[in-house]
Amino acid sequence: MKVLLINGSPKENGNTFLALSEVAKTLNLEGIDTEIISIGKQAVQGCIACGMCGRNNGRCTFHDNLYFKVMRCIKDGIDGLVVGSPVYYGGPNGSLCALLDRVFYSMGNELRFKPGACVVVCRRGGASAAFDRLNKYFTIMNMPVVSSQYWNMVYGHTPGQVSQDEEGMQTMRTLGHNMAWMIRKLRDGKNDHPEQERPIWTNFIRT
Repeated sequence: MKVLLINGSPKENGNTFLALSEVAKTLNLEGIDTEIISIGKQAVQGCIACGMCGRNNGRCTFHDNLYFKVMRCIKDGIDGLVVGSPVYYGGPNGSLCALLDRVFYSMGNELRFKPGACVVVCRRGGASAAFDRLNKYFTIMNMPVVSSQYWNMVYGHTPGQVSQDEEGMQTMRTLGHNMAWMIRKLRDGKNDHPEQERPIWTNFIRT
């Protein structure tokens, strides 16, 4: 069993990484392997809705190492996904959203029915708005959203400060335990997922 954690902060060892590491450490204690991939500081290409991934066996038309690193990890087989981001102007990091738009658009089939969760880190405000934005990726892909004892947010400004948010770090540990529990329950059910109807696409503009 394995969970992929995406660090959506350009600071590879900053507060978002520390929050995700607390989740990963708990998952490891539960016997689940983890991998943290950081988006880094380079510009991230966003989705242009070209549809080429639908003709390229789910592979995005843009050839960048970050996307392919995430793609390979997902296609190799993961049991859960955790996405972490700092809060910028009340929302997630734009580079992270650019990556997630491509990942979820091109690899939705591989993510369906895999437990998902997000983690947000802020200095003061905007955490709940960023948390809501990231959860939309999971809820459009039939992914069960893993809950915790509070919304998955941790407070800190300078590097390392999140460690002083005792309630926030406990929330991260609870999230790790709950994700491990959900993964095991889904495996015990032998992936007996609900039958899916054929998708219906409705446009609101009539010609």
